[in-house]
Amino acid sequence: MPLIEIRNLTKIYSQGKNEVRAVDGVSLDIFPGETLGLVGESGSGKSTLGRLILRLVEPTSGTIRFEDCDLLAAGSREMRRLRRDMQIIFQDPFASLDPRFRVEDIISEPLIIHGRGSATETGSSRRRRVIELLRAVGLDESILRRFPHEFSGGQRQRIGIARALALHPKFIVADEPVSALDVSVGAQIVNLLAQLQRDFGLTYLFISHSMPVVRYLSTRIAVMYRGKIVEIGSTEQITEDPQHPYTKSLLAATPQLAV
Repeated sequence: MPLIEIRNLTKIYSQGKNEVRAVDGVSLDIFPGETLGLVGESGSGKSTLGRLILRLVEPTSGTIRFEDCDLLAAGSREMRRLRRDMQIIFQDPFASLDPRFRVEDIISEPLIIHGRGSATETGSSRRRRVIELLRAVGLDESILRRFPHEFSGGQRQRIGIARALALHPKFIVADEPVSALDVSVGAQIVNLLAQLQRDFGLTYLFISHSMPVVRYLSTRIAVMYRGKIVEIGSTEQITEDPQHPYTKSLLAATPQLAV
């Protein structure tokens, strides 16, 4: 049974007298424990689709179901509860972190918002959870009182990943999480995501413009072009026997990445 079911999802933006179909009638399923790679060029609608699934952007039409819940029918209280199970890792690891917050504040904020843990003493359960999350992403508690500007891009992305894991989510949208990083650092983050999936039983929608990265991490691949899914299948099927001309052009144009 799918964790997420999307049917005929559409997002239309108006630009004067013109309409732009950023997402145009997309239907797909995402199954528990898998990584669905969503690949396509910039402007194809990938990030918009990811945000629609999380209701960070409201769709024009269509349906989204998470487990047995109709997300578009859920009220604010129900969505607040559901957001514990659905998180996002953003593309820019600097812009996604509040520069005024220390690391401990950044990672503990979801716990505070959702009333998880206590902070009445130095050894609070909330702080212990933050330290556990830092260790899970390859960092340690010595950075708790530091600010985002004190870290490299890769370290900042690890902090963002730790924040996304804070509430024990089932599903994570990883929105081009390595595109702003150096190749070697990006490879480390991709390997970290794979390890975290094994450790925590996560389900990913992994968004990228890089076919080699998507091929390495994904169980299945969906190819997006001009707001539509033009091809979807297993990783082996898409990379070894692509059917759509756009998929073939992506495979031909993207350099190999060693991870």
